Amino acid sequence: MTAKLDSTSMPDLRLLAAAPHRLLFFVGAGNVLLAMAWWTFWLINSRWQLAAMPQLDIPAGWLHAFIMQYQVLPSFMFGFLLTVFPRWMGLPAYSKWHYVPVGFGLLAGQVLTLVSLFGFGHVLFLGLLLTLSGWLAGCLFLAMLLWREKQTTWHAVSAFTALLLGLVGIGLMFAYLFSRDAHWMFAAIKFGGFGLLLPIYFTVCHRMLPFFASAALPGYKVIRPMGALALFWLLAMLHLGMELAHAYAWLWLADLPLAGLSAWLLWRWWPRARTMPALLRVLMVGFAWLPAAALLYSVQSLWFLQGGGFVLGRAPAHALFIGFFGSLLVAMVTRVTQGHSGRPLQLGGVAAFAFIVIQITALVRIGAELAPDILVWHSAAGLLWLLAFTPWVLRSVWIYLTPRADGKAD
Repeated sequence: MTAKLDSTSMPDLRLLAAAPHRLLFFVGAGNVLLAMAWWTFWLINSRWQLAAMPQLDIPAGWLHAFIMQYQVLPSFMFGFLLTVFPRWMGLPAYSKWHYVPVGFGLLAGQVLTLVSLFGFGHVLFLGLLLTLSGWLAGCLFLAMLLWREKQTTWHAVSAFTALLLGLVGIGLMFAYLFSRDAHWMFAAIKFGGFGLLLPIYFTVCHRMLPFFASAALPGYKVIRPMGALALFWLLAMLHLGMELAHAYAWLWLADLPLAGLSAWLLWRWWPRARTMPALLRVLMVGFAWLPAAALLYSVQSLWFLQGGGFVLGRAPAHALFIGFFGSLLVAMVTRVTQGHSGRPLQLGGVAAFAFIVIQITALVRIGAELAPDILVWHSAAGLLWLLAFTPWVLRSVWIYLTPRADGKAD
């Protein structure tokens, strides 16, 4: 039955409104390719001057950071959170009238932002307004669930707090647009990393990795120490505060404990069984990038403390963004997509290919900081990202546009 439905079902745009993950994962999947296609072309063109490109009012690297942090990844995050918040709280699921405005705002905002990069700078402000509208709608509907909940789901509180910090980051972006004071843009980028994305990812992993392991492995003991979540927040905010204060020599005070905390959680969560499903393994391997990234941040900080400068450059940040965020994006979205589309909880060849190439991409981008011709390696990392995600996005989009494989309703 599954094979028959997979081979004969035709894409139907109306199905995107059937569930929040369908619409918002669809938006995110498209954005993953659109945003990185522009950035990769910009990198290649900067190195080899293949075509004339319009001058940007805002440095391209800043725009790349903002787009990825506040437009691309949040589409997936809102799709996931609007799906799981009602389940975590035992409340009725939301209807399309709640999540469609979120998806429209994020998609339209992303498209107009990218259009602005090709000589149409006057539409950037409108793109950011639409992005903000999608964010505000998503945060409002999640806040309504928190208000209606009779008890306290701390994972929901943690994720929502991170979204509020993300709104602060968007506000800082608007402050930069009106003032052109680079300090505001710097702060917006830092809020996006350690105020928004890392807390969301860590919270979801803390909640879902033990759950996924227990669902896949009979007898697995679920371990979710809430003290670890609280300690994480302390360390993340300490890192963010020191970055905003340019106290780079002391970041290790937050990052070494963060490396230890995340490594300890990984050790506790890693199944002791000799074998585990590939879909679970990529989730664990993806999480392993967090202690690695925190350790790189620590090495960078300690070297800077000794007067050695930023020898690793942006390597720690890309261990976090490509290694941790990118790997878990593939692993987590694949797990949710398989389960919610009525398919077997298996990794599959397309997702496995994407995950493996993302590991290579992270290593290339980290190593680029030590290479003599850095733009060559930046461009290679961008092309590898597109190579990794293009088949995965095409398969995912097909799933979101077709009925469930098991014939059930969403």
